[in-house]
Amino acid sequence: MAKRFEFVRLVGAERRVGHTLASVSRHWRQKEERFLFISPHDDDAIIGGALMIQSALAEKVPVHLAIISDGAQGYCSMEQKGRISEIRRRETFAACRVLGVRPQNIYWLGYPDNQISRYQGRRPAEAGDAVRSHGHTGLQNTFTEMLRRIRPNQVFLPTSADLHPDHVIVHQEFLISCFHAAGAIWPELGRPLPRVPYIHELAVYCNFPSPPRLRIHAPAAAMRTKLRAIAQFKSQKMIASLLDIVERGGPWEYLRPVEFALYNPLLYRDMFDEPPRLRHIFR
Repeated sequence: MAKRFEFVRLVGAERRVGHTLASVSRHWRQKEERFLFISPHDDDAIIGGALMIQSALAEKVPVHLAIISDGAQGYCSMEQKGRISEIRRRETFAACRVLGVRPQNIYWLGYPDNQISRYQGRRPAEAGDAVRSHGHTGLQNTFTEMLRRIRPNQVFLPTSADLHPDHVIVHQEFLISCFHAAGAIWPELGRPLPRVPYIHELAVYCNFPSPPRLRIHAPAAAMRTKLRAIAQFKSQKMIASLLDIVERGGPWEYLRPVEFALYNPLLYRDMFDEPPRLRHIFR
């Protein structure tokens, strides 16, 4: 087991190794660093990113956590039904307390669990909508306002390759919201960001769509803290088997960068040109 954090980042053909995030990052600005973790369900970001959260806090980086759904479909007994949302909310705050995330940096958004698809995009709010702001509802409304308010420069969320549809939808909606947040659209939601934040994927249930580029190797104490944080979700009866999987996986986390690049036609111009004719060296 490592005695301190070790980071390995692959940048092209370069392999960067260091004991701090700052030492392996391409664009680190200590005074501006602010991390936002997007968690479709209360435990996702902690399962996939608890070591990253701890390493960021160790480097004095503010960490914010947004839980998108209310967890209402996560009851494992009829006794829990009807109050599971509040139970999972308490468990989330307990898990974050274990990790050291400040309570005021935790955002429980309350979108209906397993009904995220109903809230894609942005639309005028109607009676009965669980989430609303400035007369509108929808993930893009929420994410754009949140990005402009928190103003993170790095964001972490579950991979787009996950099997859970809530994870996939949150991923898609968040990426387009980053584009919105850096533009002039919907001025009532706040001042535009100076640029799109750096985006990283976490693995929760499924493998990445392409290989990750950052590896974290954590010390024993950080790994124990991660396991203790996950164990706070006692209402989820499968938590024991999940803990076993995480523990057997060891004190590593992997992250995949998401390249946020706008369309550039120059990338494709040359591929349609006729290949140059080979000249004969010998006549």
